[in-house]
Amino acid sequence: MKGFIIGLLAGILIGAGAFWFFTVDRPAEQARETAQEAAEQAKRALAAKMEAMELRADDIRKELAEQGRVVRRKARDIGETAADAAVDARATAAIKTKLAADPDLSALGISVSTTAGRVTLSGMVSSYELIGKAMAMALDTEGVREVISTLQVG
Repeated sequence: MKGFIIGLLAGILIGAGAFWFFTVDRPAEQARETAQEAAEQAKRALAAKMEAMELRADDIRKELAEQGRVVRRKARDIGETAADAAVDARATAAIKTKLAADPDLSALGISVSTTAGRVTLSGMVSSYELIGKAMAMALDTEGVREVISTLQVG
């Protein structure tokens, strides 16, 4: 009888533990799901910007073949006065940070220089899509009025 009661209590404890385990909210799982949703939204937003700015692979390939570079301007910033050196330095640093955070792009393989709000990207990437992605990231940076890309696919 004593063994039965101990087994019953152990079963109740195990059942209560299992119930708690499966019903308790898990902050780490929720945070991961939220981060994944945010990443997907950011990807969709970047893709929409790339489409709106005509930064598709075919557009870039054609422009590179015709002109040897790809240029895009922010419509609202055309004609504004030149930015100062501090704004240019912040823009360069912000773009390099974005490139470093992106798994598809290399902050070391892409050179970024900013003068008076005009950003020049140069170096090598693995596809035309990545040229568009790098340009969209640069255009989406505060203090940037224009992006000129001489990035090459290699």
